[in-house]
Amino acid sequence: MRALAILLISIFFLTSLTGVASGASSEELRQSIDEKTKELEQITSEVKQKQAQLDQISEEKRTLNSDVKQLDYSISQLNLSIRSGEISIEKMQLELELFQGKRVETEGSIDIQKEAIARVLREIQQKDGEGVMYVLLRGDSLADGLFEIQSLQDLQNNLSLNVSALTELHNELKQNIDVTTATKNKLEVENTNFKNRKVIVSDKKTEKNTLLSSTKNKESAYQKQLDELENKQAAIGKEIDELETNLRASFDPNVLPFKRSGVLAYPVLNPVVTQEYGATAFAQRAYKTKFHNGIDFKATIGDPIIAADNGSIMAVGDNGRVQYGKYVVVKHDNNLATLYAHLSRVVVSKRDYVKVGQIIGYAGNTGYVTGPHLHFGVYWAPSITLQSFSGAGMVPVGVTINPEDYL
Repeated sequence: MRALAILLISIFFLTSLTGVASGASSEELRQSIDEKTKELEQITSEVKQKQAQLDQISEEKRTLNSDVKQLDYSISQLNLSIRSGEISIEKMQLELELFQGKRVETEGSIDIQKEAIARVLREIQQKDGEGVMYVLLRGDSLADGLFEIQSLQDLQNNLSLNVSALTELHNELKQNIDVTTATKNKLEVENTNFKNRKVIVSDKKTEKNTLLSSTKNKESAYQKQLDELENKQAAIGKEIDELETNLRASFDPNVLPFKRSGVLAYPVLNPVVTQEYGATAFAQRAYKTKFHNGIDFKATIGDPIIAADNGSIMAVGDNGRVQYGKYVVVKHDNNLATLYAHLSRVVVSKRDYVKVGQIIGYAGNTGYVTGPHLHFGVYWAPSITLQSFSGAGMVPVGVTINPEDYL
């Protein structure tokens, strides 16, 4: 009877150790993570302020001064994004440290529960062959026998509780592993974004120096360049619109995949459409072609742009200061193709195979634009050709489709 009582007490002691952890260090990590979160919130607020300044400039008449300001604001905003990336990386490293500590604690708790269960099973197995009458009569008194029977029932109840606790601990461990893996993936993406944004900052500084050098810092020279640019864009836009209008007119839409949402994923992380497809009121007013052959998403320079579906990189190009600027075309397995235009940086090459959600570039304001955004086009893939235009290089042309039919 005494041995059984000692066993019950030892099992209680073992299981009571479950969940004991280095609380002080965990608390310190949590406080550091909270501080990083607050820093990120502050930087996010500053990024929004810079975006508001960029939005305001994009609505003003284009001048040399406004273009220089736009570049300065863009560089400042990118530097804030880079700092945000640094803090995010530090925060995720702290989270991984916290997860690792919790994982070690959980694994230790699992070992304790396993040991407690093994002890209970051994005792139950030993008592299993003894009859109730034998247990009642072998003690010094009837009370001792009854206590031993009750203790055995307690052991069986404790076994059930320990098994339940072990199951919960295994679930907790699996969840910890899943969260750790997801955080490591995010950390890898953030490191990639950090490196690419630094390159984009360097490109923007070069762009500013080139602008000031080519205009000799004179407004008259800038306006002359702007007039030439607008005339060139008008000619290119007119020719592309005529080609795509003719293609649409002779195209059989019945060959397209069935229209439904979810065929394509959104190419930006927080999708906000700023201009829709087709002969919109804005297109009627702003474009000489009167037609918008894609949809525009709100984006800041340096935002990651992701593939809308699995597919092969069909084309990577740069139209300079006209049309699409830096762009990527992805051909998908369902005979649709997607265009991602006005990028600040491209991180894929022709004939690469990409998966849905993979980063293919970063948002920008290259090409003929008034401000940063993503132009997203969807095409019937067999119809796409790359047409050469003077001063623009190769431009994708084909049967365009309303992207919102498949997003």
